[in-house]
Amino acid sequence: MIKTIELFAGVGGFRLGLEKNNTKQKQNFKVVWSNQFEPSTTSQTASRIYEAWFGNENHSSQDITKVIKEDFDSIPEHDLLVGGFPCQDYSVARSSSSANGIKGIKGNLWWSIHEILEKRLPNYVMLENVDSLLKSPSTMRGRDFAIILASLSDLGYAVEWRIINAAEYGMPQRRKRVFITAYKEGTSIHNKISKLKTSDDLFKWVASDGVLQDAFPMNFINDMFPNFNKIEGSLPEISDNKLGFDSKTRPFSNSGVMIDRIVYSQKGVPDEYKGKTVNLKDILQKEKVSEEFFIPAAEPQPSLLDKWLYLKGSKNLIKTSKTGYKYPYAEGPVTFPDALNRASRTIITGEGGKSPSRFKHVIKDPMSGRLRRLTPFELEKLNMFPGSLTKMKGVSDGKRAFFMGNALVIGVVTKISKSLINMI
Repeated sequence: MIKTIELFAGVGGFRLGLEKNNTKQKQNFKVVWSNQFEPSTTSQTASRIYEAWFGNENHSSQDITKVIKEDFDSIPEHDLLVGGFPCQDYSVARSSSSANGIKGIKGNLWWSIHEILEKRLPNYVMLENVDSLLKSPSTMRGRDFAIILASLSDLGYAVEWRIINAAEYGMPQRRKRVFITAYKEGTSIHNKISKLKTSDDLFKWVASDGVLQDAFPMNFINDMFPNFNKIEGSLPEISDNKLGFDSKTRPFSNSGVMIDRIVYSQKGVPDEYKGKTVNLKDILQKEKVSEEFFIPAAEPQPSLLDKWLYLKGSKNLIKTSKTGYKYPYAEGPVTFPDALNRASRTIITGEGGKSPSRFKHVIKDPMSGRLRRLTPFELEKLNMFPGSLTKMKGVSDGKRAFFMGNALVIGVVTKISKSLINMI
């Protein structure tokens, strides 16, 4: 059994994905502690939903930075740390005589993960973030990811990463995210990676032998933009860009491995998927949909549909900046209504509410033939959550949609964690 803690838990996406690998005969993963805190609200609704589904034993709804500072002993020993950590500036403040090691800038939650890893040293780490992390920030592309890789290496971890689009592996949503797995020195996986000395050795790990390749196969060509280098310098030096990251070069491809700060990065394309696929039409609820989700096509609000059509359509405009500078702005059309015979577009946090939007999903309801938005139940199913998991008295449909926009496709976690078990 792999004892796990779940950070930035939301409504429990990582936990649901891990527990899909549990059976009556064997509990492969057990979450022994979890934390969910949203600084912008006092109600902590996501945390309440988490507790309603999983129970409140060993669950914290306190600011993780406060827990670490004031009650670190409440975070138990564990084998695996998981979390979809918030995307922020990953730069570091310089260490000082009054500080124990590198401290993050105010509000930077990567360093909360780092501090827990430093003190607890779990064998395994599994993290999720937006795919743009690999080229962040825009003026120093790759610096932030270099900080993360270097800091994990300095703690004794070997690291794999891969950008995964769930829909390319049969799942119902086109959601592209980077998944990072790390293995502590002394584990069998770290031992295997530590024996890889050449770029060809590391290429073989990325292209055939690694945990992420087992879970989400890609095709690689050995000369397809490989990047083989070493991350030099202290964490403050990387943060201060002493390595010379710029706005043009992208040092990290969509797949890679790192050991002892030696990085092998390789561009891959997904294998042709031949398994069962789930499309948008497959997750639509069978129950009657409330009238509030339908878009009025006639009186008393004929202009509402026109607004939807305008926002979804192509545009060529002249915009004016705050300083008065005029510039051309163009955007292409968005499919309207959304196609039912393919995976959905990415769910966004602003998916809820009646107001027209370029980014919200709108479908032609198969039952009535009318245009409507997706329901919270359907948004949950697009992330492969149990339907109505977020349904709770006092929780608005807009808030439920927000939670799904912040969540992950749990099928991705299930496949990675299954491969992790197999490799162990």
